Amino acid sequence: MAMAAGKKIASTSLLAAALLLPPASYAKKSAEDIPPPQIVTLAPGAQQYAFAIYANNTLSETNTSITRAVILEHGVKRDGDRYFETGLEFLRKAGLDPAHNLLLTPNFLTEGDSLSDSKMALWRGDNWMQGQDSTHGKTGVSSFRVFDDIAAFLTSGRFPALKEIVFIGHSAGAQLMQRYAVLNNTDEKLRQAGVKVRYVISSPSSYLYLDNNRPTDAGFAPAGGITCPGYDNYRYGLGEMLPYGQGKDGQVSGEALFKRYAARDVTYMVGSKDNNPNHRFLDKACGARLQGSNRVERHDNYVRYEQFLAQKWQTPVHHPDFEVPGAGHEAGGLFGSDIAAEKIFPAR
Repeated sequence: MAMAAGKKIASTSLLAAALLLPPASYAKKSAEDIPPPQIVTLAPGAQQYAFAIYANNTLSETNTSITRAVILEHGVKRDGDRYFETGLEFLRKAGLDPAHNLLLTPNFLTEGDSLSDSKMALWRGDNWMQGQDSTHGKTGVSSFRVFDDIAAFLTSGRFPALKEIVFIGHSAGAQLMQRYAVLNNTDEKLRQAGVKVRYVISSPSSYLYLDNNRPTDAGFAPAGGITCPGYDNYRYGLGEMLPYGQGKDGQVSGEALFKRYAARDVTYMVGSKDNNPNHRFLDKACGARLQGSNRVERHDNYVRYEQFLAQKWQTPVHHPDFEVPGAGHEAGGLFGSDIAAEKIFPAR
């Protein structure tokens, strides 16, 4: 039986840097073979907290061979073990040597999970996928900040040869990742330090829009009104923005965010058959429905929307996108495809 986030595992002190793993291998593993997550301490100091991360190399020792880190974020089920298994197969298909490619699957936890501990940042329900703060254990930690802190952990000297970080999110993880790609202030700092940063957004239920326009048959136009009040508030728009996404003056500029986002390395992916408007985990709130009736439509509309904003704000943008033929919403089918490996790791 797969070990989900809530399953009990043996662990050492949660403040230990990490649990040791056996040597990495990309041989096909069953769910029972997946090792437990390593418990890492992020943001050392007064704001430190513990976090569970599945990894294909030990995180407790300096590693001079790792040149790339691939961070694969799970969906609403918070099944990090299954996503880690999917990630191992994905890197194998892409021909990426585990000796040089570090696979990480951060696992967001709630207070009810048996692995949870008061030293960990813990979320209520699915609040983590919206970028909100942890509400139990170490409180006040935005789920966006977790990615900032993982990037800081990776570039703290533990992996001195690191040249690239690839952030990948699927489904609920992609909702979080797309908003992180727009809102974070870490990207440029990493690039200035010589670390390339990329984002892969796979099949989210919704996207963060940067002005009050939404797709119509004729193009884009303001929407909402009495039929969908608050449609332009976060998490669908910039109104009532979370503190993480606000500027130093508390203001949020869609134009400024877009110009920065346009310069970031972002790729969108969706399965060609992910077109069920009644999918169990599809966001059906009116703010999401204004973006399209299903994930394929919302994907296509957002790609068009970026070009609309490019013209509106005179800022060219080139964020590649592709469909995986015959694939639905399952992560395994998407990341197990040849086209995903070719598009996401073209140079290997």
